[in-house]
Amino acid sequence: MGTKIQIDNLTKTFGTGKSAATAVDNLSLTINPGDLFFLLGPSGCGKTTLLRMIAGFIDPTKGKIAFDDKVVTHEPPNKRNTGMVFQSYALWPHMTVAQNVAFGLNVRKVPTTEQRAQVMEALEAVQMAEYADRKPTQLSGGQQQRVALARAIVIKPSVLLLDEPLSNLDAKLRNDLRLQIRNICKSSGITTVYVTHDQKEALSMADQVALLKDGQVMQLGTPVELYRKPTSTFVAEFLGETNLIKTKASGSGSNTTLAIEAGTFNANLDADHSGDTLISIRPEAITIEKPGTPNTLPAKLLHSTYLGETAQHLIELKGAPPIKVAQMNPFAPTTIAPNPGDEIALHLSPTDIVPINIT
Repeated sequence: MGTKIQIDNLTKTFGTGKSAATAVDNLSLTINPGDLFFLLGPSGCGKTTLLRMIAGFIDPTKGKIAFDDKVVTHEPPNKRNTGMVFQSYALWPHMTVAQNVAFGLNVRKVPTTEQRAQVMEALEAVQMAEYADRKPTQLSGGQQQRVALARAIVIKPSVLLLDEPLSNLDAKLRNDLRLQIRNICKSSGITTVYVTHDQKEALSMADQVALLKDGQVMQLGTPVELYRKPTSTFVAEFLGETNLIKTKASGSGSNTTLAIEAGTFNANLDADHSGDTLISIRPEAITIEKPGTPNTLPAKLLHSTYLGETAQHLIELKGAPPIKVAQMNPFAPTTIAPNPGDEIALHLSPTDIVPINIT
């Protein structure tokens, strides 16, 4: 179940001559059947252009797009059997919810006698069946977005395309709908391509994530792989917060030693590194200890921000930029709770230290 999407050497250039701008640059991807696949990146990285080429709304400058074994590169949207959910919902205000959902079935000339059952099935999937006779103006933003999703899935598309579908909703509603959308996509088995600039949406929902920059894929993998093993400064800094520290490396693998002005510490690296090595370590992979604790580096607390279940600290460490530390459960009896100016010690988890490329 689900459609495999193969994208080969896809390029899209807008304009000509000196004014030409390349939005997607010789990009290749394989999206597995049934996957919830995220195109993630900052504004202008090419993710929406890529989605619209998959949909057929934009013609590539060069390259190939195939659904399973069928090349669809230059086929119009109505020949691709895709369902699209737009950022703006794009619901007809004069139609009821049921009529909006039935729109694609009418275009496909599905008999009226069959439409009602299919519409109600789609509305039930998004928990909107009881609103079938209402107008979109009588619904909240979250309800309208679910209707738009029902309209996309009612036609049983080979591929479902979502263009920042939650960006117009408030934070709590976005959180509530993330799980609903993932459950609908996974239970239906539809291959889904989802565009967003929101890292939390990607990390919490995706099977696979392609992180884009300047029309190219900077890293492809599962959310865990991208977060825990970033390959570049761009990936490390785009996905959450991180600490980038220039070190001198010696040894190899699990016996690597890294040195900065404050001292030396151990790292368990996947490959051998020696000499100048830039590392990334996430704030939650650093713990605060008492001064003099073995296998730690001496440091000083600069500032603390308490956020309930966590505390965020900014720490001075010789030979490094100010270090960010996320302290979990800051009010536990065993937790060290330093004040600004206090001398402390930092322990950097060896298995969470990642050598990365500068980008």
